[in-house]
Amino acid sequence: MLTSLLAAGLLLAAPPTGTPGPEADALARRMEAAVGVAAWQATGAVQWTFAGKRHHLWDRQRSLVEVRVDAQRVLLDLTADRGLAWEGEAALTGEAAAKALDDAHAAWTNDAFWLNPLAKLFDAGVTRSQVVEGDKVGLLVQYTAGGRTPGDAYLWWPGPDGTPTRWQLWTSNIPVGGLEATWDGWITLATGARVSTRHVFPMRELLLTDAQGAATLAALRPGPDPFAALVDCAGCTARPR
Repeated sequence: MLTSLLAAGLLLAAPPTGTPGPEADALARRMEAAVGVAAWQATGAVQWTFAGKRHHLWDRQRSLVEVRVDAQRVLLDLTADRGLAWEGEAALTGEAAAKALDDAHAAWTNDAFWLNPLAKLFDAGVTRSQVVEGDKVGLLVQYTAGGRTPGDAYLWWPGPDGTPTRWQLWTSNIPVGGLEATWDGWITLATGARVSTRHVFPMRELLLTDAQGAATLAALRPGPDPFAALVDCAGCTARPR
């Protein structure tokens, strides 16, 4: 696979050099507007399934997350870095609980970024540069802090209206640089925010399914609070750092 990608000219050892400044920031703002970042900020709760196997429920108002993978269910308090975990009906404790929490946090960090990285273009520790290649203009975004893999870089290529059509990645968890993935399958959540649900890489496809959002958790998931046990936090385990 690596040889064929090199032959196709898809890979670069390092991100290209871009130009920071007002033009880069204006392009970032245009991309934000195209995907409804203001509406995303008003999206108090969201749920989705990543790659058909990891199911997420995110109460953004309270910074609480539920991650379900197979028979395992984890509740995370992102602010307090603690949570609860179950394997089937059995509550996990000790090292098993700590590992489940850390695994769930890593999964949520990755999967939430794929859900909407465009909401993080102006976060602290993020640099933006404009890259011009012929008649194409892209936005190089580099993360110098935050997340679990600081140092990652992404080169966005937006369409005429500012909606991203693809990006190239330089990340610590992908062994080749400049790998390209599409951004398509755009849907609009009930709040007006837009998210991409289909990403095509060379030789693979990544899908985000069942994506829904609402202004509040109660509107998204009527009924008893799914985070009630975490709010009471009897027997919570600290997430290892």
